[in-house]
Amino acid sequence: MDNKLIQPFLKNNKALLLAYDHGMELGPEALTGKSMDPDYILDLAVKGGYTGIILQKGIGEKYYWNSKYQKMIPLILKINGKTNIVPKKDPCSTITCSVEYAKKLGAKAVGYTIYLGSSQEAKMLSEFGQIQEKAHQLNMAAIAWMYLRGSSVENEYDPDLITYAARIGLELGADMIKIKYSGSEESFRKAIQAAGKTKVVLSGGSKLEEEKFLEMIKSINNAGATGIAVGRNVFQHQNPLEITEKIKKILFS
Repeated sequence: MDNKLIQPFLKNNKALLLAYDHGMELGPEALTGKSMDPDYILDLAVKGGYTGIILQKGIGEKYYWNSKYQKMIPLILKINGKTNIVPKKDPCSTITCSVEYAKKLGAKAVGYTIYLGSSQEAKMLSEFGQIQEKAHQLNMAAIAWMYLRGSSVENEYDPDLITYAARIGLELGADMIKIKYSGSEESFRKAIQAAGKTKVVLSGGSKLEEEKFLEMIKSINNAGATGIAVGRNVFQHQNPLEITEKIKKILFS
């Protein structure tokens, strides 16, 4: 199957996704200022020209479904998640929504996190396999968050492991994968090559100094990445639309 399912999230073959699953994954302290309000984030995504929005089920249900936003920006519904309360030694992101319900809420893709290196890795690999098949049956894209985290991982930013994670995403049939920055343009290019026909976007990660963050985007863009899924580095910024324009200038120029 080709990458037609991911086309709704691309502009000039690039993706600029606004991620907003932080309330579950990190807690309300990650949602500084106006970003506690989902309507503010959805409005920001539209005004900023983002090619997609990433939401958990509850926000998709209460703020996106049957709202004006449903016709303004395509939705990636995150269908698994975990809290930041449990120990992080061997994380497992649990299914919280069916692919069928994501479709009902207007999503054009589902997102699923896999923690490679966790003792519960096998469960997540198996679940994603079934999710990917169901998503394709419903004409939806399946996007995998390929993160290295667990008792078998010493360094989640290890370039070789990130390349391995990218390859696993391809082998699992993901239409797009989200991976961490591997530290250099050269190593990120290698990860993209390992992913083959699976699209690769950068996970925006924790808040960075603006200059460092933009340099990272230049690096992954030069390496051939499809784009970035960004959250805190935009909505925790003093001027979210201003930083958005700087990101777009790098990606779309």
